Amino acid sequence: MIKLSALLAILSLNALLAMPLQGAVDGARITGANSEAGAWLSHGRNYSEDRESPLTGITPDNVKELGLAWYFDTHTTRGLEASPLIIDGVMYSTTSWSEVFAHNAASGELLWHYDPAVPRAWGINACCDVVNRGVAAWGDNIYVGTIDGRLIALHKDSGAVQWDVLTIDPDKPYTITGAPRAIKGKIIIGNGGAEYGVRGYVGAYDAQTGARVWRFYTVPGNPAEPYESDTMRMAATTWTGDQFWKNGGGGTVWDSMAFDPALNLLYIGVGNGSPWNRWVRSPGGGDNLFLSSVVALNPDTGAYVWHYQTTPADSWDFTATQHMILGELQIEGEQRSVIMQAPKNGFFYVLDRATGELISAEPYTAISWASHVDLATGRPVETELADHSQQQQITSPWALGSHNWQPMAFNKATGLVFIPAMEASMPFSTAKDYVHKKGGHFNLGQQGAGLKGGDIPPIPDAMLDAVIKKLMRGKLIAWDPVAQRQRWQVEHTTVWNGGVLTTQSGLVFQGTGDQRLVAYSAATGEVLWQTDTGTGIVAPPVSFEIDGEQYIAVMAGWGGAVGLSGPNIIQSNGTSRLLVYKLGGSASHPIESKRFVMKQAPPTSLGSAKAIDRGENLYMGNCARCHGPNIGLGGVIPDLRYMNADTHRLFDDIVRGGIYSGLGMVSFADVVDERDTQDIHHYLIDAANERWQQQHASGWWHDLLNWIYAVIGNVVGWFMTL
Repeated sequence: MIKLSALLAILSLNALLAMPLQGAVDGARITGANSEAGAWLSHGRNYSEDRESPLTGITPDNVKELGLAWYFDTHTTRGLEASPLIIDGVMYSTTSWSEVFAHNAASGELLWHYDPAVPRAWGINACCDVVNRGVAAWGDNIYVGTIDGRLIALHKDSGAVQWDVLTIDPDKPYTITGAPRAIKGKIIIGNGGAEYGVRGYVGAYDAQTGARVWRFYTVPGNPAEPYESDTMRMAATTWTGDQFWKNGGGGTVWDSMAFDPALNLLYIGVGNGSPWNRWVRSPGGGDNLFLSSVVALNPDTGAYVWHYQTTPADSWDFTATQHMILGELQIEGEQRSVIMQAPKNGFFYVLDRATGELISAEPYTAISWASHVDLATGRPVETELADHSQQQQITSPWALGSHNWQPMAFNKATGLVFIPAMEASMPFSTAKDYVHKKGGHFNLGQQGAGLKGGDIPPIPDAMLDAVIKKLMRGKLIAWDPVAQRQRWQVEHTTVWNGGVLTTQSGLVFQGTGDQRLVAYSAATGEVLWQTDTGTGIVAPPVSFEIDGEQYIAVMAGWGGAVGLSGPNIIQSNGTSRLLVYKLGGSASHPIESKRFVMKQAPPTSLGSAKAIDRGENLYMGNCARCHGPNIGLGGVIPDLRYMNADTHRLFDDIVRGGIYSGLGMVSFADVVDERDTQDIHHYLIDAANERWQQQHASGWWHDLLNWIYAVIGNVVGWFMTL
């Protein structure tokens, strides 16, 4: 029987032959990306990762004429985070569970599809949804990293597997969500998993064979074993105790990279510690290199060249894995070759990319953990709110940062970097008696993981909505990296929004969590065009050109960390799509609102107040990261208040028996016993009954009450932001 992928390749032969062919992708093509303005050859368009399209067909004057050219339903309800590549008229994109699709970029015709068949049970190891940020291209191959830790080479014309290598220890909870990078005949990939307890590294694999060329560890291992290099010997002097090496240490390289061909330097962003908390992870102190650092490596050998640590001894999940951009800036009359980053910790950094020297650092959002960065030492000056070793502190930014993985963009004509930013706070604390949990369980070193349900009294949904919207705000910030100040900003209704694209014609494109794709003036931030996408967007748009016609493409699929479990933020319509726009486009796609309505009354609540309270705390510690803290609406995983009769009946078999592990809901028998499961169930039934009463309340008085709750929530949220 002929395979579907082969049949698609045969049927699409004429379309492939008609496309403009430029030859195999190599370093010269990616370095000379501006000479192929219509292509998008690598993750950030070029090695500098500036995400600025040279195309000028769509302008501030005609952008209002944009319409949908074509769309593709991805048949997933999970998050989409990929930056599609467009090479020789073919678009290569990825969806959740690391699936790869190739389309005719002009018509949308599906050319081939590859499913790596990731076991759904592996999803328990993915902290922030089973997402994938895209592919790399080199030679005649397309490369994808999978959520279960494989790196796979696919032939660009057919999707046929050329090689498939495992890059992780399968006995540990590693994942891959980031896009690979293709540099000098090697495919570079890192991984995730620091929250669970793994040791971070980045590796290079031969593009033709898949053989590993080198591996650079980001944190030291067992001191009783030989160090992998003098660099690891040096890093080990910045750690204390045995907790870190016994349980991984963290430092995963799960997203951002950039490359300077002239300097022959690969830049990697390093993540958080394992556990988060430095007083648990390294009780004797130390900076804990190379956590939360930008590290420069020789891409030929993986040898260390320099580093800059944005958050020494990080204790808040303030990763430096956020998007890095290479650029040329005039600073004090001198042209400087720089690397720019706005990591989670709230400071915008400009570094000399040859040496790692700190040039400047200023806060781009409101923060409370540090007052400033000392330019003499390069270190942040911590405030009293940074120390949560003895008591809980409410600190900003929250653990998701002032900027997360969503890419920035650098418009060279305006000199502005556009940051998809956030403002939010959260409580941080230190576990009194820390015990590491093996496998797919969070190990944060926080008391109650900083999310103890009992700390948050039950309040009406309307009030909770209002408070959250006041305390968790999303922004698009236009930042001047030379003056280190904001030029303009746009406030969003949701905290979690998409990455950014800019064009040389003076436009900025960003998708939003409230289901829009928006075009702004790069100079002023004025909204010039917007369209309803039917689902929240977190991915960054890209732009390409075919036959003289410019397109804008974006993966529209609500998900990621906030989409997975954020309470009362936004709802997906249940369909994630690839959307492609052009001037005069006249296609349309269905937009259907999704409402959660209980069709029948939940079971009667039989749990005691003590059992319900205990069940809430157990839920927050074990279930909330996927099903939502305080069981809020908005997540892409089912809200457990809406369980049907069969799910209620099989609750213990699901939670401890693992009967749904093939669907991704693995057994939690290693961390909860039968009484625990019963109390969690009591809590969920109690919450479901409360929701049932809310949904069946009606009348003008009920609407008035909700309005009053919203007003109170706004007032409470306003006072909490002071």
